[in-house]
Amino acid sequence: MLPVNATLGRRLAAEALGTALLLAVVVGSGIMGQTLAPDQDALALLGNTLATGAALVVLITIFGPISGAHFNPVVTTVMALRRQIEPNPAILYVAAQVAGALAGVALAHAMFGQAIVQVSTHARDGGPQVLSEAVATFGLMATILGASRFRPEATATCVGLYITAAYWFTASTSFANPAVTLARGLTDTFSGIAPASIPGFLLGQVVGAALALAVFDWMFKQEPA
Repeated sequence: MLPVNATLGRRLAAEALGTALLLAVVVGSGIMGQTLAPDQDALALLGNTLATGAALVVLITIFGPISGAHFNPVVTTVMALRRQIEPNPAILYVAAQVAGALAGVALAHAMFGQAIVQVSTHARDGGPQVLSEAVATFGLMATILGASRFRPEATATCVGLYITAAYWFTASTSFANPAVTLARGLTDTFSGIAPASIPGFLLGQVVGAALALAVFDWMFKQEPA
């Protein structure tokens, strides 16, 4: 439940700041992993994974009471379709998430002394990648919808654990977030994605979120006594 004094301005600031910190962790830990373990992608990915999963638990815990800690346009869209957020604030949430994601990438570059503006050359193309994003996003939405309904106090931990696992069981390393995907197109580091690969990822994410909404609204539906 959002606190009474969580004005729209505070909620938007929480979404922007939380998403910026998330991207700083994703990109920064990727750079650190590749620096400390050059030519050892498994070790770099492990460091990237652990940092991202841990950060999600913390960020959702501290920003959840303010904005709901969506940090993700598909999460906001699903919540809007479920009438848990009004359309106009939802649009502003998405704008704040994208702006925050871009700022987080720039912050990571600055911390590691890299060019602030980059364009990724890391191609992530093909049907398996798109399918992976659909599966990753379906699972993320299943986690959020299920945990928030049955164990709301465990939502942050569940999301962090799910993303930690999904980094490894999906071919795409589980972006599962359009704002994250767009922003990672602007880093030519370990966690980047070439702009030409982005549309396929976005397609997979939208399909996965839509399927999760349909399946779990049906599954959670209360039958008349």
